[in-house]
Amino acid sequence: MVSRVAVDKSTRTAQNGTATRHGGTLPSTDQRARTVVDRVRPVVDQGHRPAKAAVGQRLNVEADAFVDGHDLVACELRFRHAAGTKWTVIPMHELSDDRWGAQWLVESTGWYRFAVRAAVDPFATWRRDLQARLGALQDVTVELAVGAALLNDSASRAKRQPGHELRQVANLLVEGARGLETPIADLNPAWQGTSLGQLLFSTEFGNLVASLIDPATMTSSPTYQVFADIPLARCSAWYELFPRSAATNPKRHGTFSDMRRRLGEIERMGFDILYLPPIHPIGRTGRKGPDGTPHGAESDPGSPWAIGAAEGGHVAIHPELGSVHDFDQLVTEAAEHHMAIAIDLAFQASPDHPWVKEHPSWFKHRPDGTIRYAENPPKKYEDIYPLDFESEDWQSLWEELLDVVFFWIDHGVRVFRVDNPHTKPFAFWEWLIGSVRQRFPEVIFLAEAFTRPQVMKELAKRGFTQSYTYFTWRTSKWDLETYMRELTESDMADYFRPNFWPNTPDILSEELQHGGRAAFVSRLILAATLSPNYGIYGPAFELQEHVPRSAGSEEYRRSEKYELRSWDLAKPDSLADLVTIVNQIRRAHPALQHMEGLHFHRAENDRVIAYSRRWVPPTRGASGDDDRIVVIVNLDHAHEQSAFVDLDLGALGLDPTGPYVMHDLLTGAKYQWQGWRNFVILNPEQSAHVFAVSQFQDGQVSG
Repeated sequence: MVSRVAVDKSTRTAQNGTATRHGGTLPSTDQRARTVVDRVRPVVDQGHRPAKAAVGQRLNVEADAFVDGHDLVACELRFRHAAGTKWTVIPMHELSDDRWGAQWLVESTGWYRFAVRAAVDPFATWRRDLQARLGALQDVTVELAVGAALLNDSASRAKRQPGHELRQVANLLVEGARGLETPIADLNPAWQGTSLGQLLFSTEFGNLVASLIDPATMTSSPTYQVFADIPLARCSAWYELFPRSAATNPKRHGTFSDMRRRLGEIERMGFDILYLPPIHPIGRTGRKGPDGTPHGAESDPGSPWAIGAAEGGHVAIHPELGSVHDFDQLVTEAAEHHMAIAIDLAFQASPDHPWVKEHPSWFKHRPDGTIRYAENPPKKYEDIYPLDFESEDWQSLWEELLDVVFFWIDHGVRVFRVDNPHTKPFAFWEWLIGSVRQRFPEVIFLAEAFTRPQVMKELAKRGFTQSYTYFTWRTSKWDLETYMRELTESDMADYFRPNFWPNTPDILSEELQHGGRAAFVSRLILAATLSPNYGIYGPAFELQEHVPRSAGSEEYRRSEKYELRSWDLAKPDSLADLVTIVNQIRRAHPALQHMEGLHFHRAENDRVIAYSRRWVPPTRGASGDDDRIVVIVNLDHAHEQSAFVDLDLGALGLDPTGPYVMHDLLTGAKYQWQGWRNFVILNPEQSAHVFAVSQFQDGQVSG
């Protein structure tokens, strides 16, 4: 028996070095770290992919942190930029039972790393127990000595000055006769006039001691990644415009010079990004006619998405638009008008594209040897060949497509709207976007993927900066509220950055077809205030183009995708002035520039929706510094609707006992409201309120 035990002990020692005399084994690592850290956010795919942030955003980090027994826990957030070496440490505060949170203001583009650490906080536990003993009038002489020992232990890990101050406070505790009410002297000047008890129980002093907890007792989460984009990724207003329809003469093909003459007008409307559909040569084989008819005439301009002809492919300019030099001028002048030019990244080819002859293996072939054109049965696109990403020559294809992106980046493009990314491999996009970010972290990619939810989510996880959404088809109050909660309250908020479009060249919704001017107004207000990123396809939107190609179709009649259009921008019923006001409101109010802060309020009418956005400054002063916007929209485009609206004044940070001012930013009217319940009436002529909310304080308006 003795021999067997000795052999077992020898074996265990060799394997683990932690043998015990009772036949068990002890862990080989330090087990003094008793806390558990779990459910950290924002974390995407268990940390395999980065969460999203943007410069100017306060990134919210949350985690569960708890311990066995009754000791109190200290929790901290640690983060650093990839370009730095020093970790910034921020104390986390308890949001609810064992759930902790903290924020940091993102100040630079690129990659960040962060982790959450927690440990038993002996000093906080001691303070809690001391307070209970004092309340019970117990003798605390011994407990003060315990506190002094804790402070001396913390001082041993502190830098010189704070360590000296902690030891002095410890000495005061040992001298317990001085009492906790005695004012402190000869210590940190910031503590002058403070009693010993006030200092011990202050948040600042507690944070100082917590920052010096023994690292051996700390539990850390894994280190996670966040990619921080430029501010334009967080908040942007897009305007889509076909350059070939920019000419003032309806019989002439538009040019980049025509586009440059329109820049001032688009800037005045308040747009940040001017998005151009494909600007490349258009194939002639299989060219579509008006409204997408299968056989276009020689004079028909064709679809810009049928990319490639004898004049070139994805790195060439359509000759009738101008030259590459003309495009460079457009990019330069747009920047002078405070706008970025976005181009369409459509990775497909017309039958006339140079790639078809130079790289036939990049396309799928039928058994008879012909190349398969694009189809979405029953729709046929004889003018477009899809690329074969499963080709044996896939590596050279990927490299060529990356070269296309870098070509346009070299010509000043930093924003790409990507056509149908869901028809290309996820791995391709992760590689391409990652490769671009290594050199140009400021580049924005918008995914035009109206497809299945999981596919849209995966594209966002793989790197797309912004994403088209189902907003166009979310029209009822229930639909809108449910969808917004999914976007803002689920884990989608960590990686999916929505961009709301009321219309696109492909989508004329049924609501816009039949809802009249009121439908365009309400959809504009909803898109621009529910999401910091939104866009319109113009001038079709502001001129309220609403006639479909046929009943039940979402295609426009006389679609710009297949023919040149001339637009009467001076029409008296144009919504351009309203669009301008809405974009001015967005620029003036930070509450509309962040996805965070959305709150729905109860309106006693299913045809009236009410919601608010609230923004708290990074260096918050009084609650009057908060920016508060309340939006109320009539979803009935044909009839007047009224409702009692119950505002959650707590969510708005308002004093429920005092009056507040509702300033309608659309009309300029001001109303004084009192209490949580108020009455509104909205008719089709005025289908929305966008209120800036200010609290009365001492007879004056704040905020």
